[in-house]
Amino acid sequence: MTELRLSAFAAHRGTVVPLAPLTLLAGPSGSGTSSVLRAYEALSRLAAGASLDEVFPDPAGCVPEGAAADRQGRRGFRIGCTADGPAGQVRLELAIQAEPTLRIVGERLTLAGETLLSTALRDPGQPTLQAAWQTADELPVTRERLPDDRLGTALLPLRVAGRTPGQLQVLAAAEQLVVALRPAFVCAPRPHRMRTPVPPGRGRLRRDCGNLAAVLHAAYNGQGRGEGGGHGSGYVYGRRHARLLALADAGCARPVTGLRVERLADGQVRAVLGRGDGPGTPLERLGDGELRYLALAVALLMGPGADAADAGSEVPAALQTRTVLADGFDRDLDGRQTRELLTEAATAVAGGRVRFLGTVTEAGAARARGTAGAAVVDLGP
Repeated sequence: MTELRLSAFAAHRGTVVPLAPLTLLAGPSGSGTSSVLRAYEALSRLAAGASLDEVFPDPAGCVPEGAAADRQGRRGFRIGCTADGPAGQVRLELAIQAEPTLRIVGERLTLAGETLLSTALRDPGQPTLQAAWQTADELPVTRERLPDDRLGTALLPLRVAGRTPGQLQVLAAAEQLVVALRPAFVCAPRPHRMRTPVPPGRGRLRRDCGNLAAVLHAAYNGQGRGEGGGHGSGYVYGRRHARLLALADAGCARPVTGLRVERLADGQVRAVLGRGDGPGTPLERLGDGELRYLALAVALLMGPGADAADAGSEVPAALQTRTVLADGFDRDLDGRQTRELLTEAATAVAGGRVRFLGTVTEAGAARARGTAGAAVVDLGP
């Protein structure tokens, strides 16, 4: 993903956000930094096959401020993005009606300025769109009906045969966009939810990071001990665990010498930071900043392939990436913690397996605490 466009979305009109592998969005409260992440997450979920009502539970909140309804009482919003890759520069533009009925009213997929897919609402009384995509054969364009609550680009692999050069080009562009968008993980740590012991889980970190202890427990039992982790997984987990310990020691108020997960009498688990020869410090005793710091560190270290959900991906493991979205990235963090996490993010990005998009309060502070290769986009006045 190289660009996100909020043509008409929430507080944004004509906003273009360039995306580097490591991007920080800066701006004071009300500048729309959170809306950028919300638009990115929405496109990612639509690319994964989610329906509009799942992605936009409050569509009216996405309509630009002050936007008036037309004569039919319709209001909506528009977002888009660009994905660069082997197929070239692929652009997606999406127009969504929020009122009176939530539905897609227009979608356009282009490659190097050439339209490969376009959809339009022809009959407001039907829950479908008229779609046309390039065929480049005796019949230059294929026309079909597509549902108005799903991203048409994500449906193309099920509709396009791939027999002609034109069809193959359409499939390549759609696949490039979907692959670029889909692997997004929203990391929004909620410290109060991380202070309660949790049942052991499968190891998939939730967006609120309330199951952090379960993730660490699953990683240790499933990978560190080789129980279902696969060949070499113990070594991979060992490196991640060592790096997590180093980050914990650097970002916590007192020295950290170990990290373990305890199973309690009721079967639940909790994480404990080792403190030398002492009993250690359970996560519930840490401050909000330390808990958010540890959760963000784990999100960056997980990467693709560490999540059981990645196992069924159609993308080969060696080519998988994960985009971590972190709203309020520097919230409750001091300068040292922010620098440590940015350094870790830069290392993960350099490895080609992780991309990072986060919001911060001030552009100047972000640049001062930033690392080489981090792009700071100032959305402030």
